[in-house]
Amino acid sequence: MHRYRSTGTTRRLTTALLALGTAGALLLTGCGQSGQSSDSKKGGGRTADGFPAPAPDGPDGPDGQNGEQRDDESRDIAPSPDHLSTFALDVDTASYGYARRTLEDGSLPDPSTVRPEEFINSFRQDYERPDGDGFSVTVDGARTKDDDWSLVRVGLATRAADDDRERPPAALTFVIDVSGSMSEPGRLDLAKDALGTMTDRLRDQDSVALVTFSDTAETVLPMTRLDDNRARIHDAVDSLEPADSTNLGAGVETGYETAVEGLRKGATNRVVLLSDALANTGDTDADTILERVAAERREHGITLFGVGVGSDYGDALMERLADKGDGHTTYVSTEKEAEEVFCEQLPRHVDLTARDAKAQVAFDPETVEEFRLIGYDNRQVADEDFRDDSVDGGEVGPGHTVTALYAVRTRAGTEAGHLATATVRWLDPDSRTPHEESEGIEASALHGDLWSTAPRGLQIAAAAAYFADALRRDDTRWTDLPAGPTLGELSSRVRELIRYREDKQLNDLSDAIEAARTLMD
Repeated sequence: MHRYRSTGTTRRLTTALLALGTAGALLLTGCGQSGQSSDSKKGGGRTADGFPAPAPDGPDGPDGQNGEQRDDESRDIAPSPDHLSTFALDVDTASYGYARRTLEDGSLPDPSTVRPEEFINSFRQDYERPDGDGFSVTVDGARTKDDDWSLVRVGLATRAADDDRERPPAALTFVIDVSGSMSEPGRLDLAKDALGTMTDRLRDQDSVALVTFSDTAETVLPMTRLDDNRARIHDAVDSLEPADSTNLGAGVETGYETAVEGLRKGATNRVVLLSDALANTGDTDADTILERVAAERREHGITLFGVGVGSDYGDALMERLADKGDGHTTYVSTEKEAEEVFCEQLPRHVDLTARDAKAQVAFDPETVEEFRLIGYDNRQVADEDFRDDSVDGGEVGPGHTVTALYAVRTRAGTEAGHLATATVRWLDPDSRTPHEESEGIEASALHGDLWSTAPRGLQIAAAAAYFADALRRDDTRWTDLPAGPTLGELSSRVRELIRYREDKQLNDLSDAIEAARTLMD
């Protein structure tokens, strides 16, 4: 089991941050936060709180891995330098959706499929939003019952999603798995119903293409504007029938070829992959499939949205595909969930407000003894690559919130002093101009007790994190979170939250905790 890393070593401050004159004029204004906002040149300088921001070693980072970590590495420690934590933003939620489905089916999820940040980010937060593109930054926290341990929440929010009539046109290539396993109820039938409803709701200037794959891949419908073609699109959707094996590689290949052929300038071009991600035919090598996705993303800016289905689900492959495709994943198991994803979320969120977004949190070594980022295990970025804009970050659209939760142990008796500063850096999706926004927190601002005085949003994030922690407790790679409640206690905490706000999401969380409690007792 890995230990928390101490942040006791104070590093010398490096050269002062140089402002980018031309980019500085393009910084977002009116973001509703008191934190500083600055653009920087790659490498060198300081973060907004005066802590050093080391210069990058190059586009591949010090390990020559483009800022990525190998899957078999543990990141249950603070990255070096000791007081910095850097990660790419992630708005995936598939892990939580799949865990709920597994629990409903009477089984515990495999701990390897439990990603705490996706549990946390399944619950939307009420952070103040910026007026324009970019992010607002909110930082708060509360003390736990464990001596000197607190949970610190870093909240990032983009502007509210535009009215559907105001968003840019969308060019969506749907890549649909029609393999034999998709014939099970709640898979292909669910997708067809949702796609049919979505066809009626998209705007005339939007475009849709349809690719299917089983043992081979086929373009059923080339990129087609809705206009007067809705009947044609409905016919293509209705024609989908399950076939044989799952040649996921061929589906991704053909899907991106179709997307490139139908590329529309001025539109949001996206590939939407719907599959159980159980590749068993053709090119099943994940790295080869991923490279195709990454190459098209780099050349054409086409992002990938992965929608997972099925009780047997290739969670790891779908997540890696979305990461390489600069997109995100979700999981659906009911017709209502599918309709919400395809008919509500997708049309509203096809636009991007930020590319290659990364966050860096600098903890003050004078007040912080240890810290741990909860989740984001495969989204870690080398600290020196924070301002290296050739290193991939995450793509985020309007209407999103991103939450990162930290377990933080302050130095004994610490009640005052600077605790941390969180900075988010992103590129304008069109001009690629870099921007930053920061916000700090003092130790004195920590709420006295997590469950009695902390904001409800922080309590909800904590409940989701503790639930994920309980589900992967048998995985010895991870250290238990401080002051972890039993599932019975956690269930009571969630029910108490529901008393103050009737919320379907909280009801679903309560049901999932009770199901896990029954299976684990």
